[in-house]
Amino acid sequence: MQIIQSRRSFIAGLAAGTAGLFAAPRLALAEPPPETTSVRLGRWIGGAYCWESLYLAGELLRADGMTDVQYVQGDQKYFDSSQWIAAGETDFDFNMPTMHIRGVEAGVPLKILAGVHSGCWELRANDRINSIADLKGKRMGVWAMNDHPQVFLQLLINYVGLDPNRDVEWVVGVQKNGSLMQNFIDGKVDAFLVDTSQYSEVRAKNIGHTVFANLVDRPWSQYFCCMVAGRSEYVDKYPVATKRVLRAILRSAEFCASNSTAAARAVVDQGFLPSYEVALTTLQNTGQDKWREYDAEDSVRFYALRMLETGMIKSSPQEIIAKGADFRFSDEIKRELKG
Repeated sequence: MQIIQSRRSFIAGLAAGTAGLFAAPRLALAEPPPETTSVRLGRWIGGAYCWESLYLAGELLRADGMTDVQYVQGDQKYFDSSQWIAAGETDFDFNMPTMHIRGVEAGVPLKILAGVHSGCWELRANDRINSIADLKGKRMGVWAMNDHPQVFLQLLINYVGLDPNRDVEWVVGVQKNGSLMQNFIDGKVDAFLVDTSQYSEVRAKNIGHTVFANLVDRPWSQYFCCMVAGRSEYVDKYPVATKRVLRAILRSAEFCASNSTAAARAVVDQGFLPSYEVALTTLQNTGQDKWREYDAEDSVRFYALRMLETGMIKSSPQEIIAKGADFRFSDEIKRELKG
């Protein structure tokens, strides 16, 4: 009884927090029933704070007729969740455009469906670095080569005219001897990329200074940082269910933007994330309201062009979009939820 009441309170709070714009039953009445009531959504155990809108979508989906909503931790041998779709372990993925684009290029059967928010990263550096261009000849600490943070850094470096393969020294695997942050403190690297889970700590302890933040620094701040992709078979076979999944995620993003304290508390209370403070800081620094304002196709085009310029992909932005994107669902949802 307590669990049922908690779920009802959460859904009621979400509707109140978004001024009643998202009455799921009214929207669902105009649609046929979902072709399936099952969906597998990804999760990182104890992490992925920028996935909060995905985590909060579950209860909305259950209230909208999707009774079997599973949150699946994919195979942990994959550092990047984009590979969970490739392995058939999840039906939807929350990730940077770069990873979805790389999957499309590699022939992974996925469709990029929508953008959610615009900020996840800050580049922290020592006093010798005041801009991305100053990274020339410096040591950049990364968790691994070719994962999504390192790919993003390559794009940033290339964008200012540097060669990411020659002009920067990549210090790989420093976490074996301590965290990236500790290695920076110890002077083993000159800069490192900080995700939202570390924002509070680096700011409170004055660890380095911010050289770049994709929430505010153009042109990167004008495009989505995290986007939703679906497994092509699921999207093609279950279009009504796909739309409900996507709508629940975007409604949750709206709740995260309009009532960040309640949203942060909900993801912790539901066991998805351990720290309320970090969850709240993440919501306050990731532009959760940008899904209405930004254009998902523009974001894919922008990142695909940057990746083409650096030699990461061979396909043109137009080819990537034609092969691996479907924005019909998000366009319909924006019209329905216009407020």
